[in-house]
Amino acid sequence: MIVVDNSVLVCFWLPSKFAGWAEAAKARDGIWAAPVLWRAEFRNVLAAYLRKKRLTLSEAVAGYVNVQRDLGGHEFTVPTERILKLVSVSSCTAHDCEYVALAEDLGVPLVTTDKQILREFPKIAVALEKFAK
Repeated sequence: MIVVDNSVLVCFWLPSKFAGWAEAAKARDGIWAAPVLWRAEFRNVLAAYLRKKRLTLSEAVAGYVNVQRDLGGHEFTVPTERILKLVSVSSCTAHDCEYVALAEDLGVPLVTTDKQILREFPKIAVALEKFAK
């Protein structure tokens, strides 16, 4: 199992130049986990794709359903205190720290394309490109 942030979910489930890396990461470890936060973040990306006409409404809905099905019970609530503790020792957003906290709590890597998370949490965060190899 690995924790993936929204950047990786987008790379895997939506048209992306990093789709190959995401597919390789999925082949390496097919059990992906995320905080429940992924839902709101992914919907924001879907909204952008809709507005830019990169997806139709039915494609956007199907994309969301596919991610939800793929995570299959591996969605977690992260305690606020854990998130804020990480916020207090970094310059990352609370959203980013939620993914970090979940990975730490589960004792698994956080796979991401987010350079700030990679820089500030090198002990838990792994670049998608690196994980995919």
